[in-house]
Amino acid sequence: MRTNRQMQSWLLFVPEIKQLIKDKQFLELRHVLNDIHPIDLAEGFKNFTKEEQLIIFRLLRFNRAIAMFEDLDPQEQAWIIENLEQNPLEKLVEDLPADEKVKLVKQLPDRIKKKMLNSMKKEDLKVIQQTMNYRQGTAGSIMNTDFISLSPQMTVKQAIERIHTMSKFRRFSALHAFYVVNNENKLVGGISLRKLIAAPSDLKISEIVSSVNFIKVKVDTPQEEVAKMFAKYDLVIAPVVDENDVLVGVITVDDVIDIINSLNTKQIYEIGKIAGEKEIRYQQATPLYLVKRRIGWLILLLVFDFLTGTVLKFYEQAIATVVSLTFFIPMLLDTGGNAGTQTSTTIIRGFAIGDVNFKNVFRVIKLELITAVLMAVCVGSIAFFRGLSLGVGVNIAIVVGISMCCLIILAISTGIFIPIFSKKIGLDPAVLAGPITTSVVDVLGLIIYFKIAQLFLPQLRNIP
Repeated sequence: MRTNRQMQSWLLFVPEIKQLIKDKQFLELRHVLNDIHPIDLAEGFKNFTKEEQLIIFRLLRFNRAIAMFEDLDPQEQAWIIENLEQNPLEKLVEDLPADEKVKLVKQLPDRIKKKMLNSMKKEDLKVIQQTMNYRQGTAGSIMNTDFISLSPQMTVKQAIERIHTMSKFRRFSALHAFYVVNNENKLVGGISLRKLIAAPSDLKISEIVSSVNFIKVKVDTPQEEVAKMFAKYDLVIAPVVDENDVLVGVITVDDVIDIINSLNTKQIYEIGKIAGEKEIRYQQATPLYLVKRRIGWLILLLVFDFLTGTVLKFYEQAIATVVSLTFFIPMLLDTGGNAGTQTSTTIIRGFAIGDVNFKNVFRVIKLELITAVLMAVCVGSIAFFRGLSLGVGVNIAIVVGISMCCLIILAISTGIFIPIFSKKIGLDPAVLAGPITTSVVDVLGLIIYFKIAQLFLPQLRNIP
């Protein structure tokens, strides 16, 4: 991973690069660019004008240009494709990994997409069409169809020669493990490059191949399950097969990192109640775009908050009679909401990493409920002493302490059951947990608070 310090250090070259471009010192500029990592170049590409970007791209060695291109934003990729001459474009597209080609086709505007597709070979177009037919969010939609397969009848020497020959003419994303298929292209097993090199040259592949049944992925497997499998088995690469066990692609750890980043972004936005999964970039965002992403949930949460006002209006006479009850409403509701959010976040995360499932859910519920009681006693005691410290009287302090205990138990219970219920009916727990947990705690919490107040405060007992 590139550090901020590394990024900042190369940004010091920006003025020099701009001056070299202005002076047309392209030979010297090429030497400067060769000392900068392609990923850093991609991250700092916005520091240059469009014309400067194109010059930089053309001056890079081709393998470095491809590496940088893969890390550019879609808008920058579109600019390069639109303005690159046909011959370099054909070479660029040909050398891109298949999964990157598919990603580009999905993201590019139609006008630029047409130019890109026209520069592709027929076999590449066929592969892209097949990959795009797989449902979005499945293993088939993210797999790489560029891979080297081996035959069980090959010798080790023949296998190494095949790998060497094929990798000379095509860029493969993974050359550390290979999969063995029979005459019908059905998956037989796998072998690492290290094992292949260490084996005697005349040995048959069938004698050293290992089973990969426990790590093979079906094309329709959800990408979340793929990420979990990679984490569980510490995988770097996994084969993807169709319903007939035919090897159709591979998924590498790079693809899984993209999945994890996407899922993390999605979960963060769901917790913050922001619509959509696409990452918000302030350099491209507009006010209308931000409003579109945020306004829906904001209005929905506002509607939920109407319920709180309704409850307060219902107990208007009780509030007017004992005004000091209002001192503690924010403390009670905020603490209850925080307790519910803590629990729901833990449960949702547990579902995401496989730590919580419907086999152990009762143990999780029992554990959380015991935790709820212990936390209620602790936090309720603090709330009681806080009431005393404000000089509102012992009775009101008792009301506050008991109400806090009840709210903590209510909030944690809601934080347990809402995510579990959401998961059970097939909805994303992160979507429902926030607003429903908060609304339940706010509405029922206020009702509990005033009902307990009526029990302990004589002046409220005759108020309906």
